[in-house]
Amino acid sequence: MTLDGEYEPSPAQWVREQVETYERSGGKEANTLRDTGLPIVIVTTVGNKSGKVRKTPLMRVEHGGEYVLVASKGGAPEHPSWYHNLVANPDRVAIQDGPEPFDVKVRELTGEERELWWSRAVAAFPPYAEYAERASRLIPVFLASRR
Repeated sequence: MTLDGEYEPSPAQWVREQVETYERSGGKEANTLRDTGLPIVIVTTVGNKSGKVRKTPLMRVEHGGEYVLVASKGGAPEHPSWYHNLVANPDRVAIQDGPEPFDVKVRELTGEERELWWSRAVAAFPPYAEYAERASRLIPVFLASRR
């Protein structure tokens, strides 16, 4: 993995614990969203302001070896902080889906391509549809492809 730098764990205890357990177990533990049974991946970014390495568990939406990253923040009116990291550093991202992380390049999707991946995301995690209804913004969708 090419993301070097100082790691700054999330201020949210549940996120810190999930990332630590997932990484320690090579993805065998803490690999679902809490008690839902729905799989997650760990997304590593570089802070757009701090330059520090950040790690975030996100829903696992994979198709054909590519992953979609949905910046829903539960339908909040603002984008999650990691959204800004992806926009600022789209070539400095890694995903861990199992034992080892791998480098990816991300790009924000629009139009028909966004709609296709959005439908895949909702199929993998149905609450995304509710989040879209209550959000006062179009929820950004990024495609992550292996480098």
